[in-house]
Amino acid sequence: MPRTVDAARTARRREAITLAAARLFAEQGFEPTTVADIAGAAGISTAGVFYYFPDKRAVFRAIFERDLPLSRDLVTRFADAEHPVEAIVELTTALAADARDPSAVGLLVELLRQVDRDPELVDVVTRTARIVRDGLAHLIERGIADGTIDATLDPIEAAEWLQTVVDAVYLNAEPSRDATPALRRTVARYLAPAPSEKRDEAPDRTPNANPDHRPKATPDEPWGHDGQRSDG
Repeated sequence: MPRTVDAARTARRREAITLAAARLFAEQGFEPTTVADIAGAAGISTAGVFYYFPDKRAVFRAIFERDLPLSRDLVTRFADAEHPVEAIVELTTALAADARDPSAVGLLVELLRQVDRDPELVDVVTRTARIVRDGLAHLIERGIADGTIDATLDPIEAAEWLQTVVDAVYLNAEPSRDATPALRRTVARYLAPAPSEKRDEAPDRTPNANPDHRPKATPDEPWGHDGQRSDG
């Protein structure tokens, strides 16, 4: 009788392997980490790792495949928010939430090293980035429509710039420093409508040296503007 596959058990085992591998890849890098290392950290045999994953790159890829549903859920949570600017600030804050976690930073660095070596990894990362980009662009379009976001911004380009800012938070993260306030200010100011470039010219309020604001008579012009002769 054929064995039935317990989907829930398989998912749990894959998740355990993926999380163990993520810690090792972040600390040691992809190349130095062996499948035996991953198996030991996950508490299973090397053969067990290969039962759930065809190779080490598939394990590495699985770490970022987890981001796909998480990104969809995050974008969906903010999609219909009443205030687009607030939603974008909160969304970018959530995207950068793990920046102070050394493992997250290490994984991002390793991703940048490995992404060009695995076309399937490129596809995973591209799809995840597109989900976030489109979600941000949708909110930017709404903000432009209601006048709360700079109308000169291109929604797609602005969304990609915001993603770059979030990546920069990770790449420049320091465990002792919380970059969240600076991130939130940067995002809010970037989105804000530009102030009017032309303002009514303010009247000249410089006080005249003459207390009664009338020009004094001079030797060449002995009469003041009021027609009175000056004997000075």
